[in-house]
Amino acid sequence: MTEHIFTLQTSWHGGRNDVGTIEAENLKSKVSIPPEMNGPGVGTNPDEMLLGAAATCYIISLAAMLERLKIKAKLSMESDGIVDVTNGVFTYRQIIHKLSVRLEEDSEKHRRMVERLAHKAEGTCMISKALRGNVEISLQLTLE
Repeated sequence: MTEHIFTLQTSWHGGRNDVGTIEAENLKSKVSIPPEMNGPGVGTNPDEMLLGAAATCYIISLAAMLERLKIKAKLSMESDGIVDVTNGVFTYRQIIHKLSVRLEEDSEKHRRMVERLAHKAEGTCMISKALRGNVEISLQLTLE
């Protein structure tokens, strides 16, 4: 068995509306509560980081699947994270990936394969697996 360990240091001084920092090997940012949740909105926030982890994991998984099948495409995506607030309780409810795929070779065979893999990639991404059962993840695919 192989195990990978990722380490992140956090620092927070003060109360709810103060600003902290996070730092990992290739990441360094200030963090705070976003303005939508009545925070200062400095740097990034846990909601953006969760959305970023889910989106990048998904698009990298799909790119790897396409590469294995030698299907060349340009992928671009916008993702929305939906947070529900009921009775003062914040719940990360849904992530919607809006994926656009531009095929280098536009054939019916490649279109069908991209459609199939676009949905399959969600099941192979480790972040999606970690969220499964807690956060609904959906895909809106546009083939160009």
